[in-house]
Amino acid sequence: MDTLNFLLQGTLTAAAPVNLLYGFAGVLLGTLVGVLPGLGPAGAIALLLPLALHAPPLAYLIMLFGITYGAQYGGSTTSILVNIPGEASSVITCLDGYAMARQGRAGPALGIAAFGSFIGGTLAIFGLAFLAPALAELGLHFGPPEYAALMLFGLTALVYLAHGPMDKALLMALFGAVLASIGLDPLTGAPRFTFDILVLRDGVGLTPVVIGLFGVSEVLLNLEAKAGEVFQNKVRGLLPTAQDWRDSAAPIARGTLLGFFIGAIPGLNVVIATFASYAIEKKVSKHPEKFGAGAIAGVAGPETANNAASCSGWIPLLSLGLPTGSVTSLIFGALMIHGLAPGPLFIKNSPEVFWGLLGSMVIGNAMLLILNLPLIGLWIRVLRMPYYFLFPLIILFSIIGAYTVSGNVGDVAITIIFGLVGFLMRKFAYEPAPMVLGLVIGPLLETAIRRSLIMSRGSFAVFFNRPIATTFMALALFMLLSPLLARRRLGHEMIEKLEEN
Repeated sequence: MDTLNFLLQGTLTAAAPVNLLYGFAGVLLGTLVGVLPGLGPAGAIALLLPLALHAPPLAYLIMLFGITYGAQYGGSTTSILVNIPGEASSVITCLDGYAMARQGRAGPALGIAAFGSFIGGTLAIFGLAFLAPALAELGLHFGPPEYAALMLFGLTALVYLAHGPMDKALLMALFGAVLASIGLDPLTGAPRFTFDILVLRDGVGLTPVVIGLFGVSEVLLNLEAKAGEVFQNKVRGLLPTAQDWRDSAAPIARGTLLGFFIGAIPGLNVVIATFASYAIEKKVSKHPEKFGAGAIAGVAGPETANNAASCSGWIPLLSLGLPTGSVTSLIFGALMIHGLAPGPLFIKNSPEVFWGLLGSMVIGNAMLLILNLPLIGLWIRVLRMPYYFLFPLIILFSIIGAYTVSGNVGDVAITIIFGLVGFLMRKFAYEPAPMVLGLVIGPLLETAIRRSLIMSRGSFAVFFNRPIATTFMALALFMLLSPLLARRRLGHEMIEKLEEN
């Protein structure tokens, strides 16, 4: 009952006029970001990081949170209408959503996506309210060795679960950690890797790097890509029929549970939840042959899992202080800007912020349900806008956002450089998320390791003689070594087959 009372108080806090205004702006912008293929929530949040210096802390964070789960709602619109996923997590929705649109059932597809997202997101918030404080209690037993092992595990998990080859993801994570080491040594204050360049003495800023990687690079990629055309049939009948609800009820329930637990595990992400949900629905269906040809369960399950995982994905960050992706890394940075350190003491030291954020998510999900259905016609018109009208505005906002962080022209140069770097990374299938996480976690990991070694007088045994630290180190080593073991097993099998032949 205490948890429900705290959540109620947080909802009342989030209902304050200024918080409602920022929350509405966040979910509206997030939906627009999800509808427009290109910028993404990470890019939008990166552009808004300079606002942290002027906006009220809680209202500002409510807006950023609104962008993240609003983008999950909006991403389904382009998947269903255009067959272009607005977000990576909406890729699987293209299979049956677009097929339903071709059959003249775009309305029910969009409707069940909105309702499923609302149900999954809302129930996940209640799970977050109960589970996050329990994990925070566990986190109180953490010292520098445990934090070092946990952050190493989180970084390794993201590398292990990356979409591309693991060696590329590991290289990007290490590159991010090297970038994080530029500037002044956190313990001694000595300059490192600055090459006597004044701009680098303060380090490579997170905001200009991320704006370049996600904003500028996406513009360059989209200028290369061919624009899709919106499905031209008039969208009508947004409310699903009784039969649609019967077909979708079980997938929504399964998607909620699956998405919540996948999102709560450090290192896993929303994309995994949607693909896992689709695979399960196809497996348990009595008519698996309908999947890919317009099965509404193929929309309801993944879209529900999508938003459930998006909401529960805040558990590692808020309760353990562990960012598990590019978006959570940016939110981590926004919290630090306001002097709010996410982790085991976050709920205890800043209860009004924690419960206010959870309350805002309850209100925000209701806002999104009300907003999404009537605004579908507007999003269709926006999607018809030629991209050459949009990309100059995105570039302009990117440059302004990079410059206003510190008023330094050097940050603009860093943005442009990493825009080109991000473009090349995408072209050669290198993911930016491990690099961003390495940039954020790098200084924290370095400080935790050095403090642990000071505690143990230089002995690395401190990471292996404490139960929690040992567990996380073992998991990290397993994820790093498992691909090598798999390759070795595969090699032995091939040799045995050759010998048999």
